[in-house]
Amino acid sequence: MRELGTWAAACAVSFVLGSLPIGLWWGRLWRGIDVREHGSRNLGATNVFRLLGPAHGVAVLLLDAAKGALAVLLTRRLVGSETAALLAGMVTVLGHVFSPWVRFRGGKGVATGLGVWLLLAPLATGIALAVWGAAVGISRRVSVGSLLASAVLFPAVCLTASPDGRVARVIAAGVTAALVWVRHRGNIVRLGRGEEPPLWGTRP
Repeated sequence: MRELGTWAAACAVSFVLGSLPIGLWWGRLWRGIDVREHGSRNLGATNVFRLLGPAHGVAVLLLDAAKGALAVLLTRRLVGSETAALLAGMVTVLGHVFSPWVRFRGGKGVATGLGVWLLLAPLATGIALAVWGAAVGISRRVSVGSLLASAVLFPAVCLTASPDGRVARVIAAGVTAALVWVRHRGNIVRLGRGEEPPLWGTRP
């Protein structure tokens, strides 16, 4: 019973941690703007990058990723279970996506998911990051990199996860990829129409 309570507490803390709208607070702190009213109107690092500049975008990316990594680290320390850490990581991503601070309309889960998976499956995440970098470099669109990287994460976890806890990790990777794709449905429509803006340069 005590163990169940510890798991529940870890998940609660993880959700609160994930729900912190870093992009929103960062825009208000540095420029006095609500990033939800400009650009893509998203709270993520890409919109902050476009509105405030590269340094600000990278800072928000790192802080959003840190939320996921911190949740995993705290749960490992408090519960001592990799399954609990995996669950806490997923809850953190859900907190980021469905943040009560912004009426449950949070970010897309990519950066926070990155922080989670860097600790849970570093090799698979490294593969996904390489795909992300190549895709963004070629297409100049972060959404393309995020979609392809999340799609690659699932088979990468399948191939690299150790037998112990493999099923749970594979399921979680599938859920992460599905969530990222659902959250990018608007980007997918714009990509199909050729209307998705590039991160830098002009439209081809």
